[in-house]
Amino acid sequence: MQVESIEERLYLNPAPIIANFKKCLNTAISVDKSGLLRYLNRFIDTQDRYICLSRPRRFGKTWAATMAAAYYSTGHDTRDLFRGLNICADPTFDKHLNKYNVIFINVQNFLSNRQNIKSMIAKITRELLEDLKLAYPEPKIVSRDLIKTLYNVHKHSNAGFIFIIDEWDCIFRVRPHDSEGQKVYLDFLRLLFKDQSYVQLAYMTGILPIKKYGTHSALNMFNEFSMSNPGLFGEFIGFTEYEAKALFEGANMSFAKAREWYDGYIFKNIHVYNPLSVVRAVNMQNFANYWNQTETFEALKMPISLNFRGLKDAVLKLLSMESVGIDIATFQNDMSTFSSADDVLTLLVHLGYLAFDSSKSEVSIPNNEIREEFKNAVKSASWGGVSKLLQASQQLLEDTWSLNAQRIGAAIEEAHNESASVLKYNDENSLCCVITIAYYAANEHYIIFRELASGKGFIDLLFLPKAYHFDKPALLIELKWDKTANGAVAQIKDKNYPQKVLEYTGNIILVGVNYDKETKTHSCAIELLNKD
Repeated sequence: MQVESIEERLYLNPAPIIANFKKCLNTAISVDKSGLLRYLNRFIDTQDRYICLSRPRRFGKTWAATMAAAYYSTGHDTRDLFRGLNICADPTFDKHLNKYNVIFINVQNFLSNRQNIKSMIAKITRELLEDLKLAYPEPKIVSRDLIKTLYNVHKHSNAGFIFIIDEWDCIFRVRPHDSEGQKVYLDFLRLLFKDQSYVQLAYMTGILPIKKYGTHSALNMFNEFSMSNPGLFGEFIGFTEYEAKALFEGANMSFAKAREWYDGYIFKNIHVYNPLSVVRAVNMQNFANYWNQTETFEALKMPISLNFRGLKDAVLKLLSMESVGIDIATFQNDMSTFSSADDVLTLLVHLGYLAFDSSKSEVSIPNNEIREEFKNAVKSASWGGVSKLLQASQQLLEDTWSLNAQRIGAAIEEAHNESASVLKYNDENSLCCVITIAYYAANEHYIIFRELASGKGFIDLLFLPKAYHFDKPALLIELKWDKTANGAVAQIKDKNYPQKVLEYTGNIILVGVNYDKETKTHSCAIELLNKD
């Protein structure tokens, strides 16, 4: 017979976790993500009962884990907590509500202050056995062997377990070079879960997908859902566009501006927003970079500083608003085993610094918030010339508004020279990339288009004022090689490029830039086109 000593237990049907979920529901800004439970219910007591859902920090992993614990845990009546939430309308709601023994573990809490991984595992084992002994004090049920004890409970009471493991991957992030400890940990989880009849559901949350070693994963029974392949869990990675829009419009804040700051992760047409950033923006009534307040940008600075062929070139393209193709297949799902630029960029996808388009196998910087993170990381890394470009960007923009052709030409020449060691110098696309980075500060005021079709040709660069910056002039930039800057401005007029943007803005600044390959010098011509 199971003895109810719920208040004393911390990991088996833990009352503190349920109390935490209640606090989450009581917060002023709360979004109903209980639909996640509907999908988890599908997997209970099936061959597919092993689920690993990874997403970036501050994207609501722990909130979802506590919700699941509150829903499934036996010994608690949590019906009132879910009253009015979406899951209540699901046919499976009553079938699974408070019906299971739940073991909830936050691995981060066990890892803290432990000398090594083995001692951490010993601590987990000891604590779980103590909780099981409180619940099942009958002789010969609880032994010193955790797996044997779980079997005994299952056999004695015909009750299996739902395991919820939060921050399951923190070992690979906190101790990235402890490969031996990582293997011991993965083997512990494999023995605990794989093919065990007492497992009714194993739900793990973390940032990284499951670590690979050798030619296989030790946890290959898990179905993985991640930032590169969220599958049916895409809408639960963060706030959907519908949910974010309701919050911003309810707070009388511009949703168009919210999109620019926090949108950018797209999973099969589902736009996903960073929950922490949305909530803080609404609470503070201000659009800003809130994500980096929870962690320094070292998590970004370290990977992009690695010396892999093509990595800096890829980062510069990302900074210039381009997408970059990558191969995610070789990533080892850790933070230390990198063999190429692709591995580094794949890590940044899982950390949330890049958005991944699975249909094209391309990555891009998702929004203004992350763009700020990249700017700060690059400026502080050993990227001398590029850092100078970013710092000088605001001045170049102001020189353009004031029609100072001489200073614009000099700034672009310096920008091209500074990035020559990274990009192919005599390459038209690289010059366009350099100019986009040189005008980095323009991202605050403009939507930037490259190679935009316009009737008689393609506009090299168009800077179109954002809806809340219509006081700024549009910028039309035409690039020439071994010709003249005045000829570039003349082409803008001859091909009637301004007609493309007249309906959107007021004044237009026409900028012609010519690059002389032989002398490696740049010249600029500029003209204000008044709409009136």
